[in-house]
Amino acid sequence: MSRRIIVVGGGAAGLMAAGQAASRGAEVVLLEKMAQPGRKINISGKGRCNITNTAELPDFLARFGRNGKFLRQCFQQFFSQELIRFFEERGLETVTERGGRVFPAQGRAGDVVALFRDWLAALPVSLRPDSRVDDLLIESGQLRGVLCNGQEVLGGAVILAAGGSSYPATGSSGDGCRLAALAGHSIVPLRPSLVPVETGGIAAKLAGLHLRNVGVRLLINGKKRADAFGELLFMKYGLSGPVILTLSSQMVDALREGNTVGVVIDLKPALDEPKLDARLLRDFTERRKEPMAVVLRGLLPEQMVPVCCAETSLPPERLAGEVTAAERKRLRGWLKAVALPVTGYRGFKEAIVTAGGVELAEVDSRTMQSKLCKGLYLAGELLDVQADTGGYNLQAAFSTGWLAGRSAAEQSLACPALPV
Repeated sequence: MSRRIIVVGGGAAGLMAAGQAASRGAEVVLLEKMAQPGRKINISGKGRCNITNTAELPDFLARFGRNGKFLRQCFQQFFSQELIRFFEERGLETVTERGGRVFPAQGRAGDVVALFRDWLAALPVSLRPDSRVDDLLIESGQLRGVLCNGQEVLGGAVILAAGGSSYPATGSSGDGCRLAALAGHSIVPLRPSLVPVETGGIAAKLAGLHLRNVGVRLLINGKKRADAFGELLFMKYGLSGPVILTLSSQMVDALREGNTVGVVIDLKPALDEPKLDARLLRDFTERRKEPMAVVLRGLLPEQMVPVCCAETSLPPERLAGEVTAAERKRLRGWLKAVALPVTGYRGFKEAIVTAGGVELAEVDSRTMQSKLCKGLYLAGELLDVQADTGGYNLQAAFSTGWLAGRSAAEQSLACPALPV
């Protein structure tokens, strides 16, 4: 039993860990509480699975903020190039798109899950679905197995890869952190990340409107803390879209700390105020006999025009040639700074990843082994590492799973076999 490795969780990290451990000669039992593994992979990237990003290592690590340094040694052994090669050697071609995002060539997340299923089927891996792990079996600081569905499953090492709390319908409900805590690990409070936010202001009137190439500034207690550029989506409750998701972790933390949070949207980031004023003056002069509701359609999506008129107190029937300098200034200011207060954020059901997790100081970054419990390894989203959208989080899951699987196998195979 000392040479058996138990992997808890059949997501990206767990599947990779199980395969790597088995490839190194270990007997592996993969316990997945859902009926099928890889459910979260199947919905990632809107069903396309953004598996990684081609950014260089320093830029890649920077996407994880202050905790990125924990992943350096892991990434130095198994990074994006190795992951892409891993998939392509097993028949899954990839394509690289805007921003260095890497996807399966056919755009199907299911192809990634199928690859892992076929790979593990050819290895000494026993996949056990519908298997909920309730407890760790620890004696004198040494892990000897888990309690699963009321029965003991014994092994010389356990790899916890049970995910965070985001998208709980896929099986990620915080079990990994609960089990890690049983082994004595500190848990940095879990909270949603890469998550839509709730706002006051005009969002509800613009629900469904998708804007591209806008700038967004994040204000905390009235001071600028960050900015981003990209796509934004108005929802009935607030804001979503890549640019909002990127900034959301800072918003969530600021709100949890009781700060005042707001966003300011620049609808014309390519034009500074003098250039925008010149554009407005030209349009209003050339189309001076047309009503503002018509002229503004050259500047804004149609859905936004009545909102703009209401927010700037500019009558939609006013002829463009009758707009005063003061009204033009008010319009210009609104186009460059649409302000919305952030009042809350959506829950784990809508969060792409989980922020928080197992305290990194308690995990050996060279092996992913727990520093508190011999034989316990941790990988994937249950660790306190999270990044922006763009393939970074899945790479971290695959890489930490790869390292945990290999490290656990090397330790287990180095131990003398014990009688069953």
